[in-house]
Amino acid sequence: MMRTMERPSQLFVRGQGSWLWDIQGNAYLDFTQGLMANSLGHSPSVLVSALRRQAESLINPGAGYYNLGMLKLATRLCQATDSDQAYFLSSGAEAREAAIRLARKWGWLHRGGAGRIVTAFDSPAGGTRGALAASGCMSPRDKDGTSGFARVPFNDLEALAAALDEQTVAVMLEPLQGEAGAIPASLEYLQGVTRLCNERGLLLILDEVQTGIGRCGVLLAEELYGVRADIIALGTGLGGGVPLAALVARGSACCFEPGDLVGSCHGNALATAAGLAVLETVLEPSFLEHVRAVGEHLRKGLAQLARHHGHGPLRGQGLLLGLPLVGLSAPAVVEAALKERLLINAPQAHCLRFSPALTVSHGNIDEMLKRLTRALGRISGRN
Repeated sequence: MMRTMERPSQLFVRGQGSWLWDIQGNAYLDFTQGLMANSLGHSPSVLVSALRRQAESLINPGAGYYNLGMLKLATRLCQATDSDQAYFLSSGAEAREAAIRLARKWGWLHRGGAGRIVTAFDSPAGGTRGALAASGCMSPRDKDGTSGFARVPFNDLEALAAALDEQTVAVMLEPLQGEAGAIPASLEYLQGVTRLCNERGLLLILDEVQTGIGRCGVLLAEELYGVRADIIALGTGLGGGVPLAALVARGSACCFEPGDLVGSCHGNALATAAGLAVLETVLEPSFLEHVRAVGEHLRKGLAQLARHHGHGPLRGQGLLLGLPLVGLSAPAVVEAALKERLLINAPQAHCLRFSPALTVSHGNIDEMLKRLTRALGRISGRN
């Protein structure tokens, strides 16, 4: 294996719901779920059955041909999100890149060739060159806008308004910044961004790679704000752990033509079968109600724990929550939690992130809080 990241020594061989088992048979409570990829938890029966059925008939006829899974998922996703067109890719990074390309195609057609995109990312979202540039992770030259991007502070409407000019085609941002530690856009800010885009004839691109498909207690996080984007990038949880992402567009933003996007596995039958199984499950009656209920239970439990240990304030939405730490290293807490057989994530040096399966139970949450309390005790010396 190329050493592209630091990994702990545990070798996981089996998973079910909110639990993982290592090769020695030890059980771990997973509140990261593949950085939110496993939206329904580990090896859910609905996903396993869908993959088994599809693998027996057709896996990938090639992106140049239609397959039933592609058509069914596109239809269902557009219906559920009130969108007009969908395109399937293999990763959230690809979906972000495609959103950028689609906006610039629209600018060429409808805005005199304008292609500049104003972004409001406080931390890298990850991925391909275009997506990395949008999130401010390239050279200083890229950050000043000369590469076609301008980066402004998140939740600063005045700064964003000042950055818009005649060469701007779109505003691109996350409604909740997961990699920054689950920082949500304020209601006033996101509605203000939408208003500015409407007034100036610009596209609004929402990066819902992490927040979409039920993560925030609604199908799309835009619903929490009462806004409507022109282009949305989806990924992470759409395939339930199978590599799958989507680009959805509305109205005149649907302007791609044949040849504008290519990919050998885009919309393959196996991945879209997984996506359809996940989406149908999330859209079942009471599923999102469950997400909201367990999300509130998690929020209350973490808030109480944070107050007791002098951390916080808690932030985030639904089942994507961030806990800022005071005087403690988040990676050190993650390491201590691993010794308690609890998997959590530290997207920032002083912030923990919790992203359990959307199917997590109240009991799972209570057990997580006990293990996290013991992990914090390890760090503070109060075992």
